[in-house]
Amino acid sequence: MPLRKPPLRDRHDERGATFTEFGGWDMPVEFDSIKQEHESVRHSVGIFDVSHMGEIEVSGPDAERLMQRLTTNDVTQLSPGDSQYAMITDEDGVIIDDTVVYRLSEDDDAEFLFIPNAGHDEMMHDRWKRFRSEWDMDAEIRNATDDYAMYAVQGPDAADAVNEAADESVADLSKFEAMYASVAGVRCWVARTGYTGEDGFELILPSDEAETVWDAFDCQPCGLGARDTLRTEMGYLLSGQDFDYEDDPRNPYEAKVGFTVKLDTEFVGRDALERVKEEGVEETFVGFRLVDRGVPRHGYDITSTEDTIIGTVTSGTMSPTLSEPIGLGYVPTDYADPGTVIRVMVRGQSKKAKIESTPFLKDKQ
Repeated sequence: MPLRKPPLRDRHDERGATFTEFGGWDMPVEFDSIKQEHESVRHSVGIFDVSHMGEIEVSGPDAERLMQRLTTNDVTQLSPGDSQYAMITDEDGVIIDDTVVYRLSEDDDAEFLFIPNAGHDEMMHDRWKRFRSEWDMDAEIRNATDDYAMYAVQGPDAADAVNEAADESVADLSKFEAMYASVAGVRCWVARTGYTGEDGFELILPSDEAETVWDAFDCQPCGLGARDTLRTEMGYLLSGQDFDYEDDPRNPYEAKVGFTVKLDTEFVGRDALERVKEEGVEETFVGFRLVDRGVPRHGYDITSTEDTIIGTVTSGTMSPTLSEPIGLGYVPTDYADPGTVIRVMVRGQSKKAKIESTPFLKDKQ
């Protein structure tokens, strides 16, 4: 199957970007260098093309009920312009995907917009339709992924950059709030959300206006490489890597996102997760920092100091901010306390590491 392409794929190619396959999409991994792009976001501002993310619209009389039953958070708490982070779980409480749910403006055709991860839009569209029919609900579900482009403007100077490009101020938006604003004459859904640990905004806009809005920002273009190092420094989950429904199934309590689970609501997986909360978990998601020289990578073994395998690295990198090797993974709860010494097998060599609380950047807590 050919790779899906973001609206500005050719434009990014002309800019000199290198590309990678991600979730079935052909996406820019870097424009100049991962380090340069990473530092631009940490110290000033950068813009990411994240048009590989899905967009599913849900409308109709039972839209709220359907969203409440299929996501772990409480959508009834959302007013128009609000959003929340949530998990999508199966009957056993296993995470299928994580998502951001937006409650749209009252004058929108749709009531909700939620954002599946790359390559999951068709699956989630089908899931919502299947349960709508099973529960005999009156709701319309539309996969709008191909209709939209999505950009993330991130960094300490992101608010200034978006305000300069927009016809109205978005500076008063709080975290996880959103509004419509005109950027270069294009109506955009502008949300104060992001995946970097910095202040920032995500803009959802018509795909046929992708170039107009991109050109409104005079800042460092950034690829998925910097997006990955930035989110790893924060300890944020990456779907398909820090949890994988088929290859590494995890529940929200193991993945340290139990705050997204509202057990006083009825959703698929609720009863299973209530039992998990009562009984506790055997393994948990942790950060660690290598003491010895080396870089941890996805799939490397985590061992005890006696070289017994106790887990697997799910994400790892040389932190551009800290200039130290950091990683994420799951270990038994007995090994999860910060300061606990573990070892990581890096290219066949055992390297000393220590468990560390996330985010690794303590000023971002």
